This record gives sequence, C-alpha cells and structure tokens, in this order.
Amino acid sequence: MENHIQINSYSCTPSGLSQEEFFEGFSVPRNKELMRIFKDLDLVEQLGSGVPRILQAYSKENFQFSENFLRLTLPASEEIAPQDTPQDTQQDTPQDTPQVEELLKVMDGQHSRQELQDLLKLADRENFRLNYLQPAINAGYIALTLPDKPTSRNQRYYLTQKGKNRIK
Repeated sequence: MENHIQINSYSCTPSGLSQEEFFEGFSVPRNKELMRIFKDLDLVEQLGSGVPRILQAYSKENFQFSENFLRLTLPASEEIAPQDTPQDTQQDTPQDTPQVEELLKVMDGQHSRQELQDLLKLADRENFRLNYLQPAINAGYIALTLPDKPTSRNQRYYLTQKGKNRIK
C-alpha cells in the first residue's frame, strides 16, 4: 500500500515564473480559455490560490523541480471519523438553529454541498455555508469525508453519530 500520492506535471514552472513566485501563487495559465471555463463553472475558487493553500498544509520540500517536470508528493493520511465524547449531551441543543435542524433532516448518506443545497431548495451558496453547513459542522453534527481538504470539489458531508442522535 502506498504511503503517499505523487502528482507530476510536465514542464517546470510556467515560462518566466521563478520558484518563489510559483510558491506565492502567481498564476500563468497555459490554457486561458480552459481556466475561464473552470472559473465560470465554479470548479476553481480563485485563480492562483492552489499552491498557497497546499503550503498551508505541506512544506515547500514536498515540491520537486527538474528541468522538465514538477512533482508534488503528498503523504497519505488515514481518515478518522469524528467520535462523540461523553460530554456531548442535549445541552448543545439551545444553540441549534432552525436552519441546522432543516439540514440534519435531509441528511441521508453522503452528500455534496450542491446536493444539500438542492435538497433544501437553496440557491445562495454563502447563505448555505454560513447559516446551515458551518454551524452543523461546528456543533459536531456533520463531518467532512475529506477533512484535510475542506474546499475540495470532491468534498462530501455526512451525519456523525451525534448528528444522528440529534434527529432521533
């Protein structure tokens, strides 16, 4: 079993970009039209934000530069689902909002953010994040399938045992 993931990119940094500029998040897309499409489809949050976000979790040593390739090596980590603690009791309940209650009621298995918004018939992503999802996560009712990558487009959410107990 591998204990890491390697991402290889043909060619080193984009033409004219130093390694330091690369690490600071300067973006020189090779295919500007493709980047525009990704941005329009909301598949990227902000152009040039990826490398600085990687550096929040990993060091520059995870990057290897050669004349023709750039390699990023990420150590694999075992995902551990949050566990309830004995201190988790119904005393949390008064802080729960009607929005959190609504969200918990539609949770069944794993869902993407968009699926949850669709189930709740909510169009505004920021409203959903601030008033539904984040409070439910902070209360320990909902957990992330990719906790080390909270903004991943592959992120899914599921009820914790505490969340399941809350809706019973």
